[in-house]
Amino acid sequence: MWRIVLAALFIAGCADLQLPPSPQDTQAKKFEVSPDKSAIYVVRSAMDSNEVSGLALDDRAQITTFHGTYYRWEVAPGTHRVAGIGRASESVSLTTAPGRIYFLEHNVQGSPRMGATFTSLRQIGEQEGRALVLRSKLLM
Repeated sequence: MWRIVLAALFIAGCADLQLPPSPQDTQAKKFEVSPDKSAIYVVRSAMDSNEVSGLALDDRAQITTFHGTYYRWEVAPGTHRVAGIGRASESVSLTTAPGRIYFLEHNVQGSPRMGATFTSLRQIGEQEGRALVLRSKLLM
């Protein structure tokens, strides 16, 4: 009997558990923005490694991105620069307009032994950006 219980626990432990989305994740995936603000979504590429990489918004707000995640910044309209931190040298400048949403795809390649060896950042279209965000989890 104990072997059956042990086998069931082993199988249950190997299952991919999906936690429910957080309220912030659910809200961010509504893709709403205040009429006097702009939203910038940074989402990790679908064909990405498990290595982490840092980004900064306007040399102030910093985040560390992970495979399968996204982040949303709500900003005042105007020119904003999103850039890599540390060894990463990628950057994108956006001139945002009130009530608009912008999507950036962050790609990180590397290995556990070498860490992040290549990073890139590029603006992508709304349809592609929304699809990537919907498949990802919000960074908290």
